[in-house]
Amino acid sequence: MMKMDEIYSRLKEMLRVEILDIEFKDDKIIVYVPKDEVRLAVGYGGAVVKSAELVLGKKIEVRGR
Repeated sequence: MMKMDEIYSRLKEMLRVEILDIEFKDDKIIVYVPKDEVRLAVGYGGAVVKSAELVLGKKIEVRGR
């Protein structure tokens, strides 16, 4: 199982945006990014999030703040 700092660094590397906060809720990770970077973090058709989910083994939800 990955540590929180390892998850943070992996997400930062894969989403390629500033991460403001991360929440862990049951079986998913909620990632907060700047509002104007949500589309970039999610990727075309959700491709970036889907690949990050495969790597981390958890569902990921991206929210703007």
